[in-house]
Amino acid sequence: MNTFYNNVIDNIIATRIAIALSILVVVFVVGSFGYNIIEGMSSFDGFYMTFITITTIGFSELTNLSPAGRILTMVIFVMGIGVISYIASQTTQLIFESEIFKKRAMKKQREKMEQHYIIAGYGRIGHRIAEVLREANIPIVVIENRESSIERIKDDKLLYVKGNAQNESVLREAGIDRAKGLICALSRDEDNVFVTLVGRDMNPDIFILVRTNEHENTKKILRAGANKVISPYEIGADRMANVILRPHVDQFMDRIRTDEDQDHIFDEVKIFEGSVLAGKTLAEAQIRQKFFVVIIAIIPQDKENIQFNPGSEDKISIGDSLIVLGDVDRIEKLREEGCKDFRTLEERVSKHDFMKHINPHQRNTQSA
Repeated sequence: MNTFYNNVIDNIIATRIAIALSILVVVFVVGSFGYNIIEGMSSFDGFYMTFITITTIGFSELTNLSPAGRILTMVIFVMGIGVISYIASQTTQLIFESEIFKKRAMKKQREKMEQHYIIAGYGRIGHRIAEVLREANIPIVVIENRESSIERIKDDKLLYVKGNAQNESVLREAGIDRAKGLICALSRDEDNVFVTLVGRDMNPDIFILVRTNEHENTKKILRAGANKVISPYEIGADRMANVILRPHVDQFMDRIRTDEDQDHIFDEVKIFEGSVLAGKTLAEAQIRQKFFVVIIAIIPQDKENIQFNPGSEDKISIGDSLIVLGDVDRIEKLREEGCKDFRTLEERVSKHDFMKHINPHQRNTQSA
């Protein structure tokens, strides 16, 4: 939930609670001093009489009250019951209004969102995807119908729609017509297939990324309209096998991912107009000598073939993307000084045309 709306709700709650407590304090002060003046009681006895009167405990009076004291007792009783009723009603109303306010605020936010990503399913995989995208400031909306998962979404302060992602009305409420991507992370392949079919029908231009549990379902999901299908179990199994088969490679990858002292990552940079690298070969550009990063591959803008491990005579052109390995700060220096790319990660994601970069084999599978 947006911080602004949370602050508004918190201020309303704090103000009303403060008013209720102030009134209650006034009642106790009036009662304590009233009994002191009228009946000659001590301040503590007056406070005690006020307490048992308001709470209707039913203990006997400390002394026989005069007519004026009884009138005071009746006034305190009426005021006390009124204050307690007020507090109870306001508490109930605040809970109700707070929930309604949050829902209205979320609806307004969703209606304003464009080029966002919809995550269908907030299990372990959906939660992790949302976590990573949020860290990169990528706008997301989660669709979930399980109460336990919805509570988790609320705790994570994410925009969400409660319902079944297979329903058109739910996808429409999540803004699928304005969304850039749909990520199907439901636990069952059949559900992901159906969401893919409905999502593709509602927005033919949306990028659809789908999780699958069974490798043999990949082609079916692609035919349903998915652009990319990922099997977390296969990836996990391959990683575990590589620990055995290629231990040093695994050690290298593990150091890159988890070692806090190793600030190296794989990333991509794009060559823009005005770049000092444009039109030069790798030998002429001297990227490794100037920026201390390693060029893993070149992805030409007008070609589908990726140039893995490019040679010194391979040329860099405007629009090409370089896959690099290096220190985070040095990659950023290469991006800005060498490539003239000043976009934030959020801007790079929002402007990337996923549909344009679908590989030909997948296009053929979808049209089969």
